[in-house]
Amino acid sequence: MELKSQNDTWKPRIVAFFCNWCTYTAADLAGVSRIKHEPNVRVIRVMCSGRVDPQFVIDAFVKGADGVLIGGCHIGDCHYIDGNHKTIRRFAMLKRILKDMGIEDERFRLEWISASEGEKVKTVTNDMVEKLEKLGPLGLPKKFIAWDEEMNHLELEISKPKEEIEHV
Repeated sequence: MELKSQNDTWKPRIVAFFCNWCTYTAADLAGVSRIKHEPNVRVIRVMCSGRVDPQFVIDAFVKGADGVLIGGCHIGDCHYIDGNHKTIRRFAMLKRILKDMGIEDERFRLEWISASEGEKVKTVTNDMVEKLEKLGPLGLPKKFIAWDEEMNHLELEISKPKEEIEHV
């Protein structure tokens, strides 16, 4: 009997925050046009990519996402004037935070996709799925168990009574 490798059964889970006016519309266009792409993406429609709170991204990873994709209007085309400029700043900040958490750069992605770019939705999602399959599962919830054990060990070490210091 041949054992299946981990990647034969595991498929990456991607949470995508798509701007209502551009990227979400492009994803809809891809569906209507029957442009086939990997089904691993769960889309959450937001009014603007600038409204994606950093906590949403962290929560997605904490709750088991292997990758997070943010899609917004091209620079200069934001329906809310400068929402995507806010997205750029938040994206850079989140990259640093996620790196400190041990999350690889390839797991968090920002793409500018206009309403007419249904094909780009396919290209981006398929590319992200391919990269995540190579990286393997993130397994952040399982890492919490290890971190908790480490903290419990440190707590036990700290709570041990100190040896009395002898005065000479």
